[in-house]
Amino acid sequence: MGILTQEELISIVSKKLRLIRSEYNFSQDKMAEVLGISKKTLIQIEKERNEASWTLVIAVCGLFRESEILKMVLGEEPIELVETLVFKSMSTPKNLTGGGKVFWKDIKAQGRFKVQKNIISSHYRIIDGNNRRWYSSFDKEYISEKFEELLEGGKDNEEETEQGIL
Repeated sequence: MGILTQEELISIVSKKLRLIRSEYNFSQDKMAEVLGISKKTLIQIEKERNEASWTLVIAVCGLFRESEILKMVLGEEPIELVETLVFKSMSTPKNLTGGGKVFWKDIKAQGRFKVQKNIISSHYRIIDGNNRRWYSSFDKEYISEKFEELLEGGKDNEEETEQGIL
């Protein structure tokens, strides 16, 4: 899979919405209420007559980020994938990650940082020794540059000192 597009993500989430609803044991009424859409709209998406809106896809990825169905098709952290699509390239420590045990392949590691590639979406990220995400992007060159900057800038030691870990 190459770089995932917004349209492809919409298609994937739309096709899996019924399974996600079943996974959470929600009725169509409950799922529609949770997502802020009409039951009619939900049924149209589940029957693949319509696709979900981008806003709905973001809501599904955020609210159901622990869904095994979503993780199987999007990777360990569905909302991170959405953020990467939206912001293209992100910097500074973001949320704590799971460390990439399942859906991530380590590309390189040095010091306290490692570059990983998502085996499903093919996007890259840099995480630190505490599994915090610093950068994520589909652009391998961008990630390589940021990795070198982190190593040269000694941000790993600076960050630890700020948090009183050293």
